[in-house]
Amino acid sequence: MAKKLFIPGPTDVSPDVFDAMSKPMIGHRGKEFGILLEDCVENLKRLMFTKNNIFVCPSSSTGLMEAAIRNCVKKRCLNVGNGAFSNRWHDITKANGKEADLLELEWGGAPTPDLIDEKLSTGNYDAITLVHNETSTGVTAPIYDIAEIVKDYDVSFLVDTVSSMAGIKVEVDKLGIDVCLFGVQKAMALPAGLAICSVSDKSLEKAKTVDNRGYYFDFLTYLKYWGKKQTPTTGAISIMQGLRYQLDKILNREGLENRFDRHRNMGELCRKWAKKNLDILPEEKYASDTVSCIKNTKEIDCNDLKQKLAEGGYIFANGYGKLADKTFRIAHMGDRTVDELKKYLDAIDEILGF
Repeated sequence: MAKKLFIPGPTDVSPDVFDAMSKPMIGHRGKEFGILLEDCVENLKRLMFTKNNIFVCPSSSTGLMEAAIRNCVKKRCLNVGNGAFSNRWHDITKANGKEADLLELEWGGAPTPDLIDEKLSTGNYDAITLVHNETSTGVTAPIYDIAEIVKDYDVSFLVDTVSSMAGIKVEVDKLGIDVCLFGVQKAMALPAGLAICSVSDKSLEKAKTVDNRGYYFDFLTYLKYWGKKQTPTTGAISIMQGLRYQLDKILNREGLENRFDRHRNMGELCRKWAKKNLDILPEEKYASDTVSCIKNTKEIDCNDLKQKLAEGGYIFANGYGKLADKTFRIAHMGDRTVDELKKYLDAIDEILGF
């Protein structure tokens, strides 16, 4: 029997989504693929609250982080780092030969508008990267407040919404995000292997002036192929079939606001449980509604807990990197329900004697 995943990605995939993915293979240069791609793009625009171009790429989210850097950083990038994945933006920027500075914060902390305003006011930067929902620490950055600051500067706003998109509302156009990227294996509840980004017209114009954009992730190449309702390379066709189905399910059956409310309710439930028995890593006002980072204040043996939960049919997530054993994480995203989360927390209670 399959174990339930309570890790922050990949998440469980519903049987009906797998059924949608099992349709016969089609050619990636045919009309049928063009219809599939267009259907996905139009509904992704609804999900992301944007009129920007949407590019669908057979890649991990990390690939589109690199794409954003290669296409949108010309002078110098400010990378806002408050955890493993936001720090990865900086590693990617440097690995691609771009000038960059890391605004490094304590893991578990959240970037504030004042900090970002102070850095951008130097005039040193033409781009800024931000992780909206830092999976390693369970921190959701105050992106609406930050966006108001970023709008005052002529910079490309590059945002990772990998563990928030489809679980927490992100209004791309209202926020003025130039590149908003995510993978489908987290709150979208699809198999890994497909990454998606919205790209503003401003970014596409800027890309024309940037040398060495690469080949696989060149936004201008994606734009050219979108004109033919195609992708530059072979698409992840089966996952895209699942994506079309899942988007319809999210938008037209569950409803976006209901989905956001469900994630909010799961986040509140998990935080209440954590504060009663242990604690959470971030300040509560920055705590994520898709993944909770629990402080291991009672020095629980996380490996033992992992093994015992596995025996009960659950997959457990330790803390990430340097936070391993000091914290552990509980994901509550995708198609997960409040009742399923309650049962998982009850299982932990029983093991630990809470």
